Amino acid sequence: MSNVVLNFDSFDRTWLLTWTTYATWLPGDRRGFVSPKYDGTVAEKRNNQVGTIVDSDRFELQQSAKAKVIGKPVLLTKPQATVLKHQFEETAHFRAWTIISGAIMANHVHLIVGVSNDPDPSSLLRGFKSYASRALNKEFTIPESGTWWTEQGSKRKVYNAAFFANARRYVLEQHNPLLIWDAAKTQGADAPRSPE
Repeated sequence: MSNVVLNFDSFDRTWLLTWTTYATWLPGDRRGFVSPKYDGTVAEKRNNQVGTIVDSDRFELQQSAKAKVIGKPVLLTKPQATVLKHQFEETAHFRAWTIISGAIMANHVHLIVGVSNDPDPSSLLRGFKSYASRALNKEFTIPESGTWWTEQGSKRKVYNAAFFANARRYVLEQHNPLLIWDAAKTQGADAPRSPE
């Protein structure tokens, strides 16, 4: 199989999708967060726009979120990552989407996805997460929380060739991946990369 040439102009739209596993990156986390947050019952503004500083290190918010966690945080394993990669590829094929690059870590997932036309990125995220959950539920014990994932995720539009190249590099250079892959690799090189 020869190399597949994929670039920014190969698709009508490209998205960098990221989501975390359940209870591993809570609102208030010192690493930064863009998830919805509440002070009492009123939702605060989300700082999730490109170029804005994300929220971080809000101990009281993190403790409040932690108190609502059911069961243990979900950390993925290598066998689960293998099932996920297969399901992501199947979902993309069925929906006529293209996974350009992907990385599955123990506590989060990154996918760069090229699409025709301009579907709502929320539908891409929902599709990948829901079919992935079904595949995991079929093969593994369902988490005590009843879910593998956090409620939402990040949907960043890849808006130019430089962003495309940087996003791809970012996904492929993740630290401690369970699996990492890229559509531009030959079949022999497309095998999951082992963590260093």
